[in-house]
Amino acid sequence: MKKPYSLPNVTIGILGGGQLARMTIEATNRLNFKVAIAETHEDSPAGQIAAFEIIGDWNDPAVLESLTKTCDVITLENEFVDSDILHWLEAQGLPVYPSALTLRLVQDKALQKQTLRASGLPVPAFAKIETAADIEDFARQYGWPLILKSRRNGYDGKGNWKLDGPADIIVGMEKLGREGLMVEAFINYQKELAIMVVRRPGGETALYPLVETVQRDHICHTVTAPAQVPLSAADKATEIARKAIEAIQGVGVFGVEMFLTDEGEVLINELAPRPHNSGHYTIEACASSQFDNLIRAILDLPLGSTSLIAPAAMVNLLGETSRTEGPDGLADALAVPGAHVHFYGKAASRPGRKMGHVTALAPGGSPADALKLAQEAAAKLIF
Repeated sequence: MKKPYSLPNVTIGILGGGQLARMTIEATNRLNFKVAIAETHEDSPAGQIAAFEIIGDWNDPAVLESLTKTCDVITLENEFVDSDILHWLEAQGLPVYPSALTLRLVQDKALQKQTLRASGLPVPAFAKIETAADIEDFARQYGWPLILKSRRNGYDGKGNWKLDGPADIIVGMEKLGREGLMVEAFINYQKELAIMVVRRPGGETALYPLVETVQRDHICHTVTAPAQVPLSAADKATEIARKAIEAIQGVGVFGVEMFLTDEGEVLINELAPRPHNSGHYTIEACASSQFDNLIRAILDLPLGSTSLIAPAAMVNLLGETSRTEGPDGLADALAVPGAHVHFYGKAASRPGRKMGHVTALAPGGSPADALKLAQEAAAKLIF
């Protein structure tokens, strides 16, 4: 069994070495904790700045053994690791957040929706499917269009396929694979909303401001904080998000994506058991960022304030071409007053790949003012 750790001599293990792990390390460094990342390849965004870099597949016993020897607590930056791996790490005496149970409930989207619905939380109508006939049965009850989803490993629109009618079924099933699928009723939403929730092992919970997200080609394009919605809708979304993370017994930081309908109904779209794109604005815009509070939560330390310093906005920086040189336009972007530029340290750009983000604050202004500044800076950067 792993010996209990004592602060400040802690090494945090992160499964995954992408930009979420990188930004977590940046927050961890301020408290002088060490981080070991486990990733399949060298020179990952997080591996470039981690104290320890463990290279290999998460299923490799040697990699897992290195984690147990090096780390005092484990977290993750994506939900693609199998929950059985987290269960094995827990059996070695390592605290793992989110836990194997939480990950199991979240990473299968059908089980996730079942868990939320069983807790009395609002979700779109859905069903697990195996055949085209199952989809047609669902459509007879809920109508067209529908959304076909992979139950596991989908992100940034990957794993989703819109079905406008029966003719799309076979195409959609071929695109996503014929196994491990589910179907959902299509929601005509007014806005897409999101909120970051952070929770300690004892249940202490803090919530960040509700934000509005705008997707482009299924990838988060902009985030504005706070969301401009009626107070009743904001209160409803906040309470739903809190209860959702309680339902999955979550510890750490979680993204809760939601729909706001024209009727004022709030429905949960999906949960993310990790830092989330919709929370990147918190680095500059909140007293404690989502990454600061992830570290506090998994080490069972007092949570930092989630209060918003000023209206804020974030714009994702996506690759436009395939290139290995850095972006053009950095000096011009940095000349935009109040713009904060973040690059993720990825070796190569390709169309649609997340390469960084820009955040801007608008003290005394509005989220729209902040968005204008962030968009101005982002437009000057070309990957």
